Amino acid sequence: MSREYTLHAARSTSSIHINYEAELNEQQLAAVTAPPGPQLIIAGAGSGKTRTLTYRVAYLLENGIDPRNILLLTFTNKAARQMLDRVANLLPMDASGIWGGTFHSIGNRMLRRHGSAIGFNSAFTIMDREDQKDLINTVVANAGIDPKEIRFPKGDVLAELFSFVVNTETPLEELLAEKFPYFLPLLEKIRDVHARYEKKKKATNSLDFDDLLQKTLSMLQEHENIAAFYRRQFQFVLVDEYQDTNKIQADLIDTLARDHRNVMVVGDDAQSIYSWRGANFKNILEFPKRYPEARVFKIEMNYRSVPEILEVANAAITENVEQFRKNLAPTRESLGMKPAVIALNDGGEQAQFVAQRILELRDEDVDLSDIAVLYRAHYHAIELQLELSRRGIPYQITSGIRFFEQAHIKDVVSFLRLVANPHDEVAFKRMVKLLPGIGNRTADNLWNEWDKSLGESGELKNWGERFRKMNAPARSKKSWDQLAHTMDEIAPNGEPNPPSEMITSVVEAIYDDYAKVNFTNYELRKEDLNQLAAFARQFKNLNEFLSQLALISNVDAEAAPNQTGDKEAVNLSSVHQAKGLEFHTVFIIWLTDGMFPSSRSLDTREALEEERRLFYVAITRARDELYLSYPHMRLNAGYGDIFQRPSRFLKEIPNRLVEDWNVRRG
Repeated sequence: MSREYTLHAARSTSSIHINYEAELNEQQLAAVTAPPGPQLIIAGAGSGKTRTLTYRVAYLLENGIDPRNILLLTFTNKAARQMLDRVANLLPMDASGIWGGTFHSIGNRMLRRHGSAIGFNSAFTIMDREDQKDLINTVVANAGIDPKEIRFPKGDVLAELFSFVVNTETPLEELLAEKFPYFLPLLEKIRDVHARYEKKKKATNSLDFDDLLQKTLSMLQEHENIAAFYRRQFQFVLVDEYQDTNKIQADLIDTLARDHRNVMVVGDDAQSIYSWRGANFKNILEFPKRYPEARVFKIEMNYRSVPEILEVANAAITENVEQFRKNLAPTRESLGMKPAVIALNDGGEQAQFVAQRILELRDEDVDLSDIAVLYRAHYHAIELQLELSRRGIPYQITSGIRFFEQAHIKDVVSFLRLVANPHDEVAFKRMVKLLPGIGNRTADNLWNEWDKSLGESGELKNWGERFRKMNAPARSKKSWDQLAHTMDEIAPNGEPNPPSEMITSVVEAIYDDYAKVNFTNYELRKEDLNQLAAFARQFKNLNEFLSQLALISNVDAEAAPNQTGDKEAVNLSSVHQAKGLEFHTVFIIWLTDGMFPSSRSLDTREALEEERRLFYVAITRARDELYLSYPHMRLNAGYGDIFQRPSRFLKEIPNRLVEDWNVRRG
């Protein structure tokens, strides 16, 4: 008969002890000093979430918990390092034994130790997305699929599909029906490629990024001895940004905490905004159901924003049904200025208002780098980028490259550039390489043939006829004929149509099919192109439109801050990319129904509630000043000017909490 023997944690012998009551507010203190067991910490925006988690780790160590028995899971390795560095500064003890890092990095450590149990030796290769794409393309070729015969998704699109299947545990057919319906006819071929891809990874001892989660979870579920080893080791599991976890990550946490149930998750359900990349809002919402004995703590003291901004934030999230209700409370004094709501005529006037107010703020000694303009989607910033460039106001795009420098924008514009200047070699090659079966060498040969046929003047009356006479590859004949037809359509008898019509024709005839198989975010890029066509309606002359684009790019290059940070610049960002950041002043633009909230979110309550959470995140980025603007009219590619309704989110904010600004021209 075996005897049970318990090892008791040794108390810290350090003479230095943290005065938690002095360092933390009452709400933080309750969470940090909670007894063992499952705990859900709902930490509102700007409430000191990281501080709470850091002090919890220190509290465990000070109470004799061995560092090796603590697992700290975060969404960036940087966040884990910063927390552990702060712990080291708080306590004079060696905490290096703590396992801290991202879910993927922890999965990697476990698989390096025990991966042989599922058929991978410890020297496995971790593929980045480029490696993954190349391997998938190899698998596609070996499967006998000829992308020149059918529009089959490219390697990076397939990688995105497979990733979503893994992280959300959604069946492939269901995923295609919901997000990629145009690939449903290829379901069996895609399923076959996925199976071959899995075999290829095993044969080459390679894992992709998602495998670091999926294979780790499988290993723990299939091998109880390994799972038991890690359950004994990790007596306390702490998780940051829990609202952003996906299905696999939540399952991994539950698997490790199954026996002791000492799991503390910290997050804010009101900032769950990443369902489009697999995050599962239900994880944080249903935590008390999975852990009925869990204690729920709310940390609502906000150290970031003035009271007036917090009142608007609290009102903005009220209408959401699925949430842990909380009320952000200010610690800062009022500055006497309510958030502003500004109605404007159109996107151009909105851009003028934002630019002028930015210059006024600079004169009031607000650094440009402490000002942000936030929007729901890339294309919302078109007019603003143009206006800032005109006024010489430097700006940087936090959420990616500048609108007019994106690949899909430059691809479509290349058709227009060639019509304007048939001698434009760069435009010609970029355009023809969009067609299946045409790579760099073929594009060079086609250009040489094209250039010789032009003569000195370069004037063309019949574009289609000229293209049909060229020696295009036989495998590209069908798409080449379509190109010839499209060139006739956008420039009949050599005379270019209005730029907006040209863009629409190119997208519908050629680029839409190309974008579906080449871009994982096809819907977003399609929105960008629709807005490009709408923007182009301002210009009846092709050369005027192209000149304006060139001037924007060149002015942008001069105005852009250099990489050393010597030059301050206004921040332009999607709300998603701004999460976790804060600024003195925030402008939220295009607050109209169909723009923010997006038109795609209006069909279901769940989608609309995520949009409302996104709006809440945008508001809570502001410390001192907040401007909420909406134009009455919007340019549209095919229907003329469209009347815009103010965002329903604005209507949900009581009038007494905001100040209406009436803008008039001087």
